[in-house]
Amino acid sequence: MNNIILLVLCFLAGILLRRGKLMPDNAPATLNSFIIHISVPALTLLYIHELKLSGDIVLVMAMAWLCFGMAAGFFWLVGRYFSFSRGTVGALILTGGMGNTAFFGLPMIEAYYGRSGLPTGILIDQTGSFMVLSTLAIIVAGMYSSGHQTAGSIVRNIVRFPPFIALIIAILLIPSTYPEWMTVVLRRLGDTLAPMALLSVGLQLRLGHLKGNCCSLIFGLGYKLLLAPLMFYLLYVQVLGAHGQVIQITIFEAAMPPMITAAIIAQDHKLDPELATLMVAVGLPLSFITLGAWWWVLQGV
Repeated sequence: MNNIILLVLCFLAGILLRRGKLMPDNAPATLNSFIIHISVPALTLLYIHELKLSGDIVLVMAMAWLCFGMAAGFFWLVGRYFSFSRGTVGALILTGGMGNTAFFGLPMIEAYYGRSGLPTGILIDQTGSFMVLSTLAIIVAGMYSSGHQTAGSIVRNIVRFPPFIALIIAILLIPSTYPEWMTVVLRRLGDTLAPMALLSVGLQLRLGHLKGNCCSLIFGLGYKLLLAPLMFYLLYVQVLGAHGQVIQITIFEAAMPPMITAAIIAQDHKLDPELATLMVAVGLPLSFITLGAWWWVLQGV
């Protein structure tokens, strides 16, 4: 409960600081840069080093890829039926198919499942969400806009991403034992993730442009917050018979609100920027309710 209170307070603080114009316009970008270059790599080096692989590893790593693929098919069909524009369909695939598994997901996992759940969350983010973002999301964004992304640029984006570099280093260092000072430093740096991430999200929250986007917004958030985790619950638990905390966290991550970076990519490619912003702005506060409900449902898994 203390962690959830911390997240809510940081989120509200970001909103109040923005409304009071007490932070510069580039504050979210600065906070996000620190998170990407310092906080997430520190957590990756700390917790992936301690990761204990299990038979559920394939299901964990596959979740983000399957979620994006199902979103692409779902929103293509919805777009054809309701005659959505290409930009709207592209924005829905990106924001509806990509969950905020790092900036929001890791703090929420820590709040509901404790630090023991962080390795699973990091694995989902690094081998799933980030890789999908750097490959399939870029390709889809190019397909639905006039942009073009080469294979070489995709590979460069992956190998230069700090959390991915940290993931490789952490895997290579698994046989080694960290000195005590290194563990303390990594933990202190990793502790900055939750407050800074929620502060950044609060600073970016915008609720304009609701008029004219209600239909597409309902489909987008309905898929991301309800339908996607439900499909993984049915597939992983009911069909494949998987159980345990790792599976709980995997489905919990599937229920995360839209990824901020995915919305930024949609905006950069001019894929219905208003809708992309709304998916994040409305989805994040709404997810405080839906994630609590999913956590309760998953207790029996």
